[in-house]
Amino acid sequence: MPRVEHFEIPADDPERAVKFYKSAFGWEIKKWEGPMEYWLVTTGDKSEPGIDGGIMKRGEVKTVTNTIGVPSVDEFIDKIEAAGGAVLAPKMAVPGVGWFAYCADTEGNLFGLMENDPNAK
Repeated sequence: MPRVEHFEIPADDPERAVKFYKSAFGWEIKKWEGPMEYWLVTTGDKSEPGIDGGIMKRGEVKTVTNTIGVPSVDEFIDKIEAAGGAVLAPKMAVPGVGWFAYCADTEGNLFGLMENDPNAK
């Protein structure tokens, strides 16, 4: 069953947000070496329940967003549309990580889909 596996926090000033979350919660945050301006967030050790996430520059995405891990983005796009949801940003590669799409549920809530594939380009 697909589960929420990642969150994203958009920020007008990502460096300010990084400082806040480090100070307030003690989260480990480091800049990603990938093709976009993105900070990886580790919220705790793996022995406790919870997920990790990222901080990114606020753009089209304006709200905290949860990403659901799926075995196939294409398959779940079809399921989302059949259930009355919408695809807001089509399937795209996150190089070296996998395939990603932004969708919305029937209430207009934004969420992401992620298919792990280290060969994605």
